[in-house]
Amino acid sequence: MEELTLTTPAVLFSAISLIMLAYTNRFLAYTAVVRSLHDKYLEKKDAQIIKQIENIKKRLYLTRSMQIYGISSLLLCVLTMFLIYIQQYTIAVWIFGAALVLLIISLALLIKEIQISVKALEHHISDIENNPNN
Repeated sequence: MEELTLTTPAVLFSAISLIMLAYTNRFLAYTAVVRSLHDKYLEKKDAQIIKQIENIKKRLYLTRSMQIYGISSLLLCVLTMFLIYIQQYTIAVWIFGAALVLLIISLALLIKEIQISVKALEHHISDIENNPNN
């Protein structure tokens, strides 16, 4: 195995930072949707709105988990760089491996969240397609 240098976790550090920005943007979009659904529900207590709220709640929890795993991966990358700096190479390799695993989990949760989002959008599209008034 090639020796782990500061460059490897530093590159991953940049990638994770960009992923976290994307996760934050998703979270902010969900915040707007939740506020909108809340206002709609107060106007009209519709069971369909409750289903949408339950769906967005699942997605919010998944996004939170994605962020937690992503941030944990980022922290371990920083710890890896510190361990390399103080020449603790064996520990650095293991910590970096853990950072990679956490990033994999975060990305797997992203896949799950995207699947839920697509199902929600398919439901909206089917409402439009099945409406005879169009």
